[in-house]
Amino acid sequence: MKFIIRLLVTAAIAFILAQILPGVHVDGYGTAIWFAVVLGLLNAFLRPLLILFTLPLTLITFGLFLFIINTITVLLASDWVKGFMIDSFGWGLLFSLLLTFITSALFREEKRQQENEN
Repeated sequence: MKFIIRLLVTAAIAFILAQILPGVHVDGYGTAIWFAVVLGLLNAFLRPLLILFTLPLTLITFGLFLFIINTITVLLASDWVKGFMIDSFGWGLLFSLLLTFITSALFREEKRQQENEN
């Protein structure tokens, strides 16, 4: 159940960001849900491989290269989902940064509340 809620929240944030950022376009909320599904799959399977293969570069840049890996996964997801388009790498970087920070903040607060209840 948590996975579905997390997926819907990620889709909602992606949809809202697409309305705010002029370089990100989405056809509708259904498309944003498909984008969130594809992004979740890429984050589960491709992202760990990319991190492993680029570990030396990530260490040299003190972890900043992880932002590039996030952008690559977001751009791949947007390429695979019809109706979700990102105009350039720069818009992809900004979108992935905002998506990551907002979802992290939301789910971190949710985790804290659950820990306080226990």
